[in-house]
Amino acid sequence: MLAYILRRFFYALPILLGVNLITFALFFVVNTPDDMARMQLGVKRVTPEAIEKWKAERGYDQPLIWNAAAEGSAKATKTIFFSKSIRMFVGDFGRADDGRDIAREIAVRAGPSLAIALPTFVLGLFVAIVFAMLLVFFRATALDFGGVILCVALMSVSGLFYIIGGQWLVAKVWHWVPISGYAPGLTAVKFLLLPVVIGVISGIGASVRWYRTIFLEEITRDYVRTARAKGLSEAAVLFRHVLRNALIPILTGVVVVIPTLFLGSLLTESFFGIPGLGSYTIEAINAQDFAVVRAMVFIGSVLYIAGLLATDVSYTLADPRVRLQ
Repeated sequence: MLAYILRRFFYALPILLGVNLITFALFFVVNTPDDMARMQLGVKRVTPEAIEKWKAERGYDQPLIWNAAAEGSAKATKTIFFSKSIRMFVGDFGRADDGRDIAREIAVRAGPSLAIALPTFVLGLFVAIVFAMLLVFFRATALDFGGVILCVALMSVSGLFYIIGGQWLVAKVWHWVPISGYAPGLTAVKFLLLPVVIGVISGIGASVRWYRTIFLEEITRDYVRTARAKGLSEAAVLFRHVLRNALIPILTGVVVVIPTLFLGSLLTESFFGIPGLGSYTIEAINAQDFAVVRAMVFIGSVLYIAGLLATDVSYTLADPRVRLQ
């Protein structure tokens, strides 16, 4: 098992380095520091002196990859690539344009993002699997047909509609929960309840259809017919055999959600006024704060690759034969 994990880990390192290089090229080669300065200062009537001053204040006045004027190791370290890209591997994200430490902001805002994303993920996964199993149990019946229609209807509605509609009906008309805001501690529950419910409802349609398709494919396997021939009930077949053998495709779909557990939901956090990483990213984009945006892109890639690694490991728990590959 350890050898398998190490092998997968070393597979992930070149991928992360490649993503880092592509991100660096997009931010500093395609969009040069001079371009960034003009976007911040204004395209019209901006002087070269103002551009150079803006670059010097933010450390963008160094060479991109190789500093020929420096000596020794400084040829590689006194560059934009090292200071703005390589140092992110050790958690040094630098400072935002407003002077605040990006790593500290990420640490503070990760809590609210997890507080809303983790319950939404766990509850949504549980509800979707149970609902899908229920439809498969009553397959080819009116309940199954109606459930599929409901899932398609839920998929056809934009997530923005659920957010605005939920705020208007539950918060403004019924006054059950605050319309927006956030507070630390247990007080946060009343602020997170509506976003979590909306997150589960908005994503349940696609999830249930996906899991239903997987389960319907599994019940045609030979092992299912063998289990039925031994006298097992349909419920036992579904939950003890079909569900376990469907874990591989389920785990594959779960990995896509892992980055959002930390990075937060851009729309949900912005509309509900939750000071998480999603709203932090939106604020950075609106303010054209390239340092924050670059840090969030890097963190997203790290989390996604970590999710892939965790999924590979979980495959071995669901199916030990994977270890031999």
